[in-house]
Amino acid sequence: MDVTRSLARQSMVVAVAAALVDGAQLVMCGAFGAGPVLAAVLLIAVVCADLALAAAPSTTLVVTVLQVAVKVSAGIFVYVHGLQARVSDVGFLVAGYRAGAWLAGLPSVSAVVLLAAGAAASNVLMGGPPSKDWRLVLMTVGTGVVPWLVGRYTAARGAYIAELEQRERLRQQEHRAALDRALTDEREAIARDLHDVITHHVSAIGIHAGVARMALGRIDTDAATRSLTAVETSSRAAMVDLRRQLDLLHGRDQAGERQPGLADIDDLVQRVRDAGLPVRVEFSGEPPVLPESLDVMLYRVVQEMLTNALRHGLEPARLAIGYGATRVEIRETNPVAAGAPDDAPARNGTVPPGGTVHRGLEGIRRRVELFGGTVEYGAGRTGNSWDILVSVPIGAA
Repeated sequence: MDVTRSLARQSMVVAVAAALVDGAQLVMCGAFGAGPVLAAVLLIAVVCADLALAAAPSTTLVVTVLQVAVKVSAGIFVYVHGLQARVSDVGFLVAGYRAGAWLAGLPSVSAVVLLAAGAAASNVLMGGPPSKDWRLVLMTVGTGVVPWLVGRYTAARGAYIAELEQRERLRQQEHRAALDRALTDEREAIARDLHDVITHHVSAIGIHAGVARMALGRIDTDAATRSLTAVETSSRAAMVDLRRQLDLLHGRDQAGERQPGLADIDDLVQRVRDAGLPVRVEFSGEPPVLPESLDVMLYRVVQEMLTNALRHGLEPARLAIGYGATRVEIRETNPVAAGAPDDAPARNGTVPPGGTVHRGLEGIRRRVELFGGTVEYGAGRTGNSWDILVSVPIGAA
């Protein structure tokens, strides 16, 4: 609203200035001495035509016609009374600029033709035939065409700048949207990592604490000591993993400590065995050199698989890791209690109506999909076992 008002004020200033200059020019050329009545009528017409320059852009073509009529009329007046003067130029030039800036298509072409014709007629009437003085041709082009060209250029330049500004705004919006998506993805990744670390170690601590409580009830000090030792070991391991995660978040990973990968599977399996779940591990194929991000992701997937088996399954669990030429496949299988719940996910990972997906399974699926892999999980064919298969292309990091 402020910009619109400012432009309206500026248009009025231009119109008043044009009216004052053209009116003064008509008065000083001696028009009132040659023909007072016609000069007064012409002065009113000049002032009205110039003040019309402050009208809305929709009136541009009408104002242009009015300016051409006034300029030709002034030329006729000067020619009839034999005056040596040129009148009504400022408003005519501004009208040409407005026509170039605000009109388009056929109205714009019509306006420039009309302006050129009016300038030519006025110059001939005021200065003589063009055949005697070629400067009149230059004046015709300069008065009738050049302002129109300047208006066209200004409008095109303004449109180009507006387009560039719009592109920049869109680019900034896309950048902010991409940044928001990246932050959301990063928060989800952090949440998954913390879930895997905390769930794994807390599950082991809870199981060992329960065993120690029962052993103390039976006054079995050796069993209680073993369980409490396992609790201590698991809590220390949890603190190490949490410290590593926090170091990564704070950008303090310069100490050379790497994130765990498939090479650390044996330590992970041993911790699960110490928690009370027998695990059989099978490897097949030649282990390739994996990208670090993919290696860490696969380790976290195995960690979540074994944690779920420890918390919800029966013993023993079977873990099979197969290295192929282009893919890594990980399968975990463990028995489950008879009469598995009805909301257990189907083989393709879908959930029946009313069912829910375990947070850990959803985390596995999200991790694997980021690397272009697939996940299949669900109850076995007999209904007494749980099976999950992860397949990820090598080099998908």
